Amino acid sequence: MLAAAQEGSEAAFSRLWRDGNPALLRYLRVMAPEAAEDVAADTWLQVVLGLTGFRGDERGWRAWLFTTARRRAIDEARRRSRRPENAIEETLPGTLPVSPDTADLALEHMDTRAALSLVTQLPVHQAEVILLRVVAGLDTQTVARMLGRSPGAVRVAAHRGLRQMAGILAEVDVTL
Repeated sequence: MLAAAQEGSEAAFSRLWRDGNPALLRYLRVMAPEAAEDVAADTWLQVVLGLTGFRGDERGWRAWLFTTARRRAIDEARRRSRRPENAIEETLPGTLPVSPDTADLALEHMDTRAALSLVTQLPVHQAEVILLRVVAGLDTQTVARMLGRSPGAVRVAAHRGLRQMAGILAEVDVTL
């Protein structure tokens, strides 16, 4: 599939997008909640521009996709810190959308929203590790390389994050 997409097959690229985009959006909704869709679009633009030069298998491609997204999210956070935007409360009521985006509703089921909400309560590093391991499906070695940490540090962050999530759930008396 990856080779066909690199050779210009729209159908193959569409399949890569359908496979990767839902997990990418879930990752970005935690890492860049105020700009997840914009960062995802920028990520896919970078992927399209660099796809022919990518060397690796489909597993490596997924790591490249999330590395690109992570870098775009960092860039977006820097941009937003330099140019703060108005809060939605300051927006005129007539300019707000009337109905929710159908794509967002389809992607965000109740359980997914609850899980992502729980992840957002973790320290950023732990949340990112859990998202990359669970949502993106990346292995410990790949996540370690992406974050510039040792595999042991990634495993510890994942363990601590999951333990903290279990504690939060226990406090609200939720059983798994």
